[in-house]
Amino acid sequence: MPVIEIRDQVREHYAEHARTFLQGSAASCCGNGPGSCCSTEDTIPVQALTALHAKNEIPGDIVQTSLGCGTPLELAAVQPGEIVLDLGSGGGLDCFFAARFVGPTGHVIGVDMTPEMLKLANENKQKVGLSNVEFRHGYLEALPVDDASVDVIISNCVINLAADKDVVLREAYRVLKPNGRVVFSDIVARSALPQGLRKNMEAWAECVGGAIPRQEYEEKMQRAGFQNIRVAGEPQPDDLIYSAKFQATK
Repeated sequence: MPVIEIRDQVREHYAEHARTFLQGSAASCCGNGPGSCCSTEDTIPVQALTALHAKNEIPGDIVQTSLGCGTPLELAAVQPGEIVLDLGSGGGLDCFFAARFVGPTGHVIGVDMTPEMLKLANENKQKVGLSNVEFRHGYLEALPVDDASVDVIISNCVINLAADKDVVLREAYRVLKPNGRVVFSDIVARSALPQGLRKNMEAWAECVGGAIPRQEYEEKMQRAGFQNIRVAGEPQPDDLIYSAKFQATK
C-alpha cells in the first residue's frame, strides 16, 4: 500500500475528528464504521480516571476526546520522574494522565502528525494547566525525539494506522532508553485480512484495514529489537479484529 496515500487518508480522518471536538461536539472511538471496535470502559485507566475526576483535574470534555482502544497506562506502571512518550497523542488525554503519574520531576512528550489534533491537544493542555507535557508535530516513522531518551513509550490505537509498522517499531526502539519499556494498546486481526479490505482507505483510517495478526505484530516487535514481549487480549468468537496490549522492554 502507498505510504503517502494511507498517511493522507488517516491524517484527514483524524483532522475531522479534531475539528469536531474543537467545535464542541463528540466523536466516537476509531470512527463510525467497521473500526468502531473499542470498549468505552477500556478507553482510559479506570482507577486513574476516578481519582483525577474526584479532584476535578481532568474535565469531562477532555475525557471525551479519547479515540483510543485500550489502557496502556495501566500496564506501563509510570513512575515519578520518568520521561514518557505517547505515539499518536491525539487530543492528549493519555499524556495528561501520564503527566500526573510522572509528577513535576518527570516529562511527557506527545507526537502526532495532524495539526488539528496538535491544536486540540494544546488547548486541552491549557485547560488542565500542566507544564510537564509538550506536543510535537512529527511522524511515527521519523520521531522528533533523541536516541535513547525516554523511559516509557505508550501508544493507544495508532500503530495499526501506519503503513510501515516495521519502521515505526524501529523508531520506538531507537528513542527508548536501555531497560526502558513500551506498552502498545492496539487493534489486531484474528487472521490476515482480505486484500480488498486492506486496500480500502476508509477502513484503514478506521483502525481496520491496517490491522495485522497478533503473531505478526509480535514478530515485528522482535525484529525491531524488543525483548520480553507479553500480550494481553483475546478475540471473541465473531471478532474480525480486536484490541490487544503489547508489553516489551529494550
